[in-house]
Order: sequence, then C-alpha cells, then structure tokens
Amino acid sequence: MARAVAQAIARRERLVVEAGTGVGKTFAYLVPALLSGEKVLVSTATKALQDQLYTHDLPLLLQALALPLRAALLKGRSSYLCRHRLEHARQDGGVLAPAALRELARIEAWAQATRTGDLAELPELDEHSRVVTLVTSTRDNCLGQGCPRFPQCHVVKARQEALAADVVVLNHHLFFADLAVRESGMAELLPDAGVVVFDEAHRLADTALQFLGMQLRTCQLLDFSHDLAAAGQRWAGGMAPWPWLGETLRLAVRRWCHTAAGQAGAWGGADVPPRRVGWARLAPEGVSPQAWSAALQDMVAVLRQALAALDAAASLSPDLARLHGRAVLLLEALAVFDGEGTRDAVRWMEAGTQLLLGAFPLGVAPALQALWQGPAADAGAWDEDEPERAQGGRAWIFTSATLGDDPELRWFTQACGLEGARTLRIDGPFDYARQAALYVPMHLPLPADPAHSERLAQWVAQAVRRLGGRTLVLTTSLRALEAVAGVLREEFPPESGVEVLAQGQAPKRQLLARFRRAQQGAGPGCVLVGAASFWEGVDIPGEALQLVVIDKLPFPAPGDPWVEARIEQLEQGGRNAFRDHALPAAAVALKQGAGRLVRHETDAGVLVVADRRLMTQGYGKRLMRALPPMAVLAEEEAFETTLDALREDKGFPSLLGP
Repeated sequence: MARAVAQAIARRERLVVEAGTGVGKTFAYLVPALLSGEKVLVSTATKALQDQLYTHDLPLLLQALALPLRAALLKGRSSYLCRHRLEHARQDGGVLAPAALRELARIEAWAQATRTGDLAELPELDEHSRVVTLVTSTRDNCLGQGCPRFPQCHVVKARQEALAADVVVLNHHLFFADLAVRESGMAELLPDAGVVVFDEAHRLADTALQFLGMQLRTCQLLDFSHDLAAAGQRWAGGMAPWPWLGETLRLAVRRWCHTAAGQAGAWGGADVPPRRVGWARLAPEGVSPQAWSAALQDMVAVLRQALAALDAAASLSPDLARLHGRAVLLLEALAVFDGEGTRDAVRWMEAGTQLLLGAFPLGVAPALQALWQGPAADAGAWDEDEPERAQGGRAWIFTSATLGDDPELRWFTQACGLEGARTLRIDGPFDYARQAALYVPMHLPLPADPAHSERLAQWVAQAVRRLGGRTLVLTTSLRALEAVAGVLREEFPPESGVEVLAQGQAPKRQLLARFRRAQQGAGPGCVLVGAASFWEGVDIPGEALQLVVIDKLPFPAPGDPWVEARIEQLEQGGRNAFRDHALPAAAVALKQGAGRLVRHETDAGVLVVADRRLMTQGYGKRLMRALPPMAVLAEEEAFETTLDALREDKGFPSLLGP
C-alpha cells in the first residue's frame, strides 16, 4: 500500500485503497506522504481518529523519519471555545440548571489555561450538552473580525497554524462544509496541498450529501430567538420589543413542530426514535398543505419583524449585525421548504426531539468528480513511460477497511465520482479461520417478526452469562436498540453484577471506557448495545470483547425518502435497485460491523448474525463473501462450547483445528 501511495503521489493519481483491519494503513499513507515534500491534508470521518493521528501517529513518524515538518490540527467551530460567547453565557447563567452551571464553571476554569481552546481537552464534557452550544460559535452567530475577542479567537489561531503547517489533520465535515460556504480556511489550504488523503473514506459520500444539500433544524430558529432577545435587549433595549420578538418566534416554532409532526404521525419525542417523512408536493406526507403553509408563514412574519428591527439597530453592535445576517439566511432556508420541490432533489422531514428538514440531491458523484478532476487535477495527467512527478495538480488518496464487495470497489467509486480511479484491495493480516467464528441462530424469529428483538435479547442474555460479559450488540435501528437494551436490563438488574450499557445514556467515549474497565474486573462483566456510530470506530482489542451480535442484515432503511428516491431513479434507468443499491450497501455495513470483533493478531471471538436469511436466501452467499473467512458454527452446542473455551482462555485452535 505504501508503494502504491508513493506512486500515486508522484503521478498525481486518484488512488482508492481498501485495506483490512490490522494492515497499518495509517502508516502506509503517512510515510510516503511525509517523504513527498508536499503539503499534506489528511481528512478523517471521526474526531477520535483525528486526535489519534495528531497526538500519536504523526509525532511518532516525524521523529522516526527525522523530518522537521510542522503538523496542525483543524476542527470545526463547534470544537473550539468561543471566549466572547463564554462571557455572555456567564452573564446569562441565572437561567441555567445547577448541573449546567457546574459544567460552565469547569469550562471557565479550563479556559484560563488552554492554549488551543479544543473542547476535546475536557473528556468529561458531554459534547451534546446545552452548555457546549452556549460557549461555542457557529457560522450563523460568529461575529468574525467584528468580535471584541477576535485577537484571542481559538478558531482563527487554529486556521493560522494550519496555513503555516506542512501536514494538516482535519475531518470530512469541515472539508465539505468549507467547500459549500468558503469560510473555514479550506479555500486557502486546498490550493497549496499536493497530497489529500481521506481516511475512513466509506463515509465520504454521505458527508458530502449533507453539505451539497440544505438542512434546517428547529434548534437554529430557537437559538436565534434566544440570541435576538438577549443581544437586542443588551445593545438596543429601547429600539424594539426584543424579548417579545424572541418569545413570539419560540411559540411559532413550537406550534409549527406540533402541527407538522403531529399530523404526519411522526413525532418521536424523547423515548421514541424519529422517522423521516418525505414530500414531493406542497407539504410532507400526512401534513395538510394549508396547515404547513400557515405555520411557515407565522414564522416568516415574526422573522420579518425581527429583520425590520435589526435593520435599524445593526450598526450599534457586531452582535446585532450578525443577527441581521442570520435572519436573512433563515428566511431563505424557510423558502426552500415552502412550495413545490424539484425533480433533482429529495425533501424530507424528521421529527424527534426537534424538527429537522432536509433537501438533498439524488447523488453527489457529479459534484465530487468536478472536484477531483478540477483544473489542478487535470494538470496531473501522466504517461506510462514518464512516471516521474507531474507538474501541478495533486494526488487524491482514499482508504478504508470497507469500500465495497467487488474487486473494483464500485459501491464507493460510483457514489463518489471516482470511476476510472486506480483501485487496490489488500487483505488484513489476521488468520480469521483460527481467530474467529460465525454463528447464525436459526431458531430465532425473522427480523420482520415483532418478537424478534425481545427473543434475541433473551438469547443474548444467556450468552452473556456463559461468556462473562465481553459482548457488543449492534442494532440496525434505535427502536431495536431500545427494545434489546430494555430486555437486557430486566435480565441483569444492578445486583446481578452484569452492567448493561446502551448508546445514548452517556457519550460514546465514556461508554467504551466503562466497557473496558468492566471487563478488567473480577465480576461477570458487561454488555454494550449500540446502533449507528457503534458499527464503526469501536476499537476494543484483547479479551475485553469476544462476542459481537448483529441483530439483522443491515439493508438500507425502508421508507427513507432519499433511499426510495434513489431506488426509483435506478429502476427508471433500467437497473435492479436491490442488486445495485441495497445489497452492496448491506454488504459494506455488515463488513463494517463484523470488523469490531478482531482488532489484533491475538484476538479471538464469535460473530453472531441473528438473521437466518444470511443462510437461507440466495443473496446470502454474496453477503457471506463480504465477511472475513471465518469458520461457521452449525449448531447451538458448538456455539456454547466455543464461548466456554473463550471464557477459559483456550482460544480457537483446540476447537477448530490447526
């Protein structure tokens, strides 16, 4: 892989590499990139890998290679403390709950000493805490050079360090957010970069989709209403009824939420997973067009009143000037979701604890292809007989452990506009036949059976007792997660000694840390239930994790408006939507989930796929080929014997043969 990356850099190629877990792909792209003499951008899907690259991998390699290169870490605004907003949060602290006030006090103490302002330096801080939104800025509320604390701005300092660095570590969200709005520094960073690497590239198309479309959350409107009331009263108290405007907008937003989501039957609330509702005409499915339009117009009317008041007051303060711009942007966003949609985009509404509206294109391949093959990339054309470095252009490197289930990696290359790029597949170094086994419990109900989650959880409880914890359950939906976790909590009350952890009860990194600690004790251990993000980014090597259970085959969610529109588009083009979309997507997701089991040459464990369609349906053979070449346990007795051997630390060789 390192040789292929070095060649791609010299030739200014686009290179796509699927490299199995354990190959060492991070070093395989970093070493040739660092030795190239080019400015290097490395983009990841997760902040966890970003931090690992910057704090561990890069310093290690730069020292080993004796390279005097400067590295910088660049994240989005929401990762950095905003000193201006911290001051306002302190002034408005009287309305915060006691727990939030304690969090704010910890942030204030840390703010006195931090150099970077990166909130990751506070591992105990919940990134979803309300306090985080109060002490960080967004593109909407940042005052820019008009901010009184601009000279001390952590975001500005991070961008300045990135511009001066030889190697910059960022993330996919920041990369595409900047390409969409041209305000995060990428517009200056990208032209100088000779090498751009996307690690965890399987998330690339989904991330790009978010920024090539539009999303509007009710929290944006509610945040605006809060800031309008506070800043208006502070800087222009006598010029308009600011508190009344803020409260009126809040009430209009809440009426809109309950009218729209209630009529569509989609309101999730705190305990019910949200679902997406599409719409092709004037309103989302199940919502009266008249009620939808009336609710929108109520909010538009209040925003226009606020805009008129801000017109007169904007010159008094940068806060008010920025609020004026936010009001304009919110009115423009609401206009997108009023009236008829367009054929080349999909609009949808998601109702959970808040209302989320989205308008996404049907695909991002054309836009991404233009990026990879822009003027700079065109200059990188090369001749087989002249492999030396091309003048101009840049090399694009894309890598992940899961990029497709066919040799050409079409699932990834077609979605990302990379058809014609050079592809390379490298198997992992693990001996799966000796380290892992696959078991499909044929006696469990099919996933369509309402009793599936409950029966699965009861069966998992028996396995947890037998193995002594060490179990990760991956579900394909939040509804299944809650059902499985609920049954497991009944099976393992606090006095049982088995700890049941579930996604949502604490930040992901805290749950994983508690899981690891539980397995180090002398008790029965721990079981962790997760969905979505827990299918990737979970790295628990050793005996701490020896059983991974996947609740069902991870086909794309039925009923999702974007998926339905994509299926319709494929079928209109004469293609088979199941074969060309659903099946490869399920194969990649299944492979991603299975990758949580074996993380090291000495690991051993069992993968359970609790969906007998893997064995009984014709498409199961294709899905099986996507999995590592594990031994297959045919009977429950063999599964139980294997768990006993794992608990007694006998490993697999004695059971599965040499």
